[in-house]
Amino acid sequence: MLMAITRTEEDALLDLLNSTPVVDGVQQDHLGDAAEARAWLRRRGGVGSQGEWDATRQARDALQSVVRGERPPTVLAPFLEGVGYRPVMSEHGVEWSLDVPAERGPAVGAVLSWSALERTKPGRLRPCANDECRLFLLDRSKTNKARWCSMAVCGNRMKARRHYRRAHQPPVG
Repeated sequence: MLMAITRTEEDALLDLLNSTPVVDGVQQDHLGDAAEARAWLRRRGGVGSQGEWDATRQARDALQSVVRGERPPTVLAPFLEGVGYRPVMSEHGVEWSLDVPAERGPAVGAVLSWSALERTKPGRLRPCANDECRLFLLDRSKTNKARWCSMAVCGNRMKARRHYRRAHQPPVG
């Protein structure tokens, strides 16, 4: 069953992938602390239980490695075990309802969002081109040439480094 992805689901996936930023050279984890993780999950529609927290962190880590090209997409299969769609009759006819084990709702949602993005916008979800950055970007531009999570931060830093290297190269002679 092909499912469309909404902008909200795209943003939620990107938010999950970007929950391990590097700040002042130190990697952070917005899902590392129990209280912070519960609040993070609740703001995104979860319940904040320990099982949900564990599954979401594991899915995030697996998705990050898949998007970086470090592991194949098959590592995401365990998150989809026991998940299915079932038809439900409504006043509008047949609608499809997703059956997800309660503890894995956000994790499954992230994997399904990643899959929908790969089908509908292949190659647009990628890591920032700044090797010191751990963030991801979703290129929504027409040209699909965005390289940095933020032009103001990573893009500016990378351009400044290239300029410095060119300006300080010894003359060829």
